[in-house]
Amino acid sequence: MTTFGEKQSREYDQRASRLLGGLYRRIAADIDAAAQPGAWVLDVGTGPGKMLAQLASRRPDLRLHGVDLSPHMIDLAEATLSGGAAELSVGDVAALPYPDDSFDLVVSSLSMHEWPEVGHAVADLARVLRPGGAVAIYDFRFVRSTAALSALRRCFDAATVRRETVRPRRHPIGLYARLTARAT
Repeated sequence: MTTFGEKQSREYDQRASRLLGGLYRRIAADIDAAAQPGAWVLDVGTGPGKMLAQLASRRPDLRLHGVDLSPHMIDLAEATLSGGAAELSVGDVAALPYPDDSFDLVVSSLSMHEWPEVGHAVADLARVLRPGGAVAIYDFRFVRSTAALSALRRCFDAATVRRETVRPRRHPIGLYARLTARAT
């Protein structure tokens, strides 16, 4: 996975603010609809924390956590999420810094295409997910998701694995895909 330096992190934050607001609102709405009251939610590859900020404003009852490989991104997320709306950690998706069975919902937005070993990453998502929990991975639609779908089928109940095209409001075409699965 690529680690962003301080300058790259600031530039990404500026682009994310301008270009990805609709996607972050869509993901936050999806989580809002899916999460039980008081659920523990992990945002993997949280970047500057924009999606967590959307979610915190919708659902203050949720226990929000964000993890990113880049310490600079975590610094930006801390500034975005002032007031302790989420716990943030530096960590790798393939070696998440959380105990087994920690989260009810694990989400990732636009980071899967950076994961060097998708199978290892999905296995660790499964490890930190509680029984009955769900994972939702959002990424660009054109990203090859065959490896991710195979890994999801190996690590989760294969009957629950889905791939859907996602079109945020005001987008003429579906730019993104959502991969979902449920733990047994």
